[in-house]
Amino acid sequence: MLKTRIITAVVLLAVLLPVLFFNYFPAFAVVATLFLGAAMWEAARLFGLSAMRARVVGIAGAVLFVFLLQHSGKPGALTALYGAACLLWLIRYAPSLGLGLPPLAGAANWSLAITFSFAIFACFFAIVGLYQHSALYLLSVMVLVWIADIGAYFSGKAFGRRKLAPSISPGKSWEGAIGGGIAVLAISSASVLLAAGQPWLRDTFAVQLQARFGWPLALLVLLLIVAASVIGDLFESQLKRRAAIKDSSNLLPGHGGVLDRIDALIPVLPLAALIGSWF
Repeated sequence: MLKTRIITAVVLLAVLLPVLFFNYFPAFAVVATLFLGAAMWEAARLFGLSAMRARVVGIAGAVLFVFLLQHSGKPGALTALYGAACLLWLIRYAPSLGLGLPPLAGAANWSLAITFSFAIFACFFAIVGLYQHSALYLLSVMVLVWIADIGAYFSGKAFGRRKLAPSISPGKSWEGAIGGGIAVLAISSASVLLAAGQPWLRDTFAVQLQARFGWPLALLVLLLIVAASVIGDLFESQLKRRAAIKDSSNLLPGHGGVLDRIDALIPVLPLAALIGSWF
């Protein structure tokens, strides 16, 4: 299993890193569209659609994404999209972690499916928007989520006692979440302090955040991003538990599906793009 994970990760890096840093937008758009289509297909399965209908949703989502990319030149519209997605996470998805999800059959489930599709679209538009700022800027946001995840894993292993959401993801603890937050604050602070002597760091999210808002608000926003990543991770786990599915798919051997890899990014990237629009 570990060997499979490593091979898949190496292949993904070999494909994604050149696409990111060769600064050729059409190639990046193609890869983003393929991943969005896969995420939409997986989400449709989690909401109870048949295999055939889920494929149709995935293809239709990819086609719609391409169309919208070609007609999304207004920054104000994108800012509104990011704001609406953040609001959905605040008023609909985060509360469901305590209130539960509706049954797979019924109007409430399909309403949730439609709004979650909107959240996925907002995530991928944020990916494109952050990339258009720079590949490094996009990666600097993603790295915050990865640092939080790694910090939570090791903190949870070492100190985890109190379960964060035992009915959704029994392995997660409050101590792990706090450790992930501390790791993000520590590494982000170090990057800000080092930026004076390392010019390449100046085009990263944490450095620009601190330069624009100062230390107190920047640290608060970073903690908000960590909280959003935890909520995204737990919400997808809740969807999988309801659907009695271990992984969103097996598209990425050893890693599960696309949603399994981007679950924490779905709320974080629109939030980062929204905040970045204020820089």
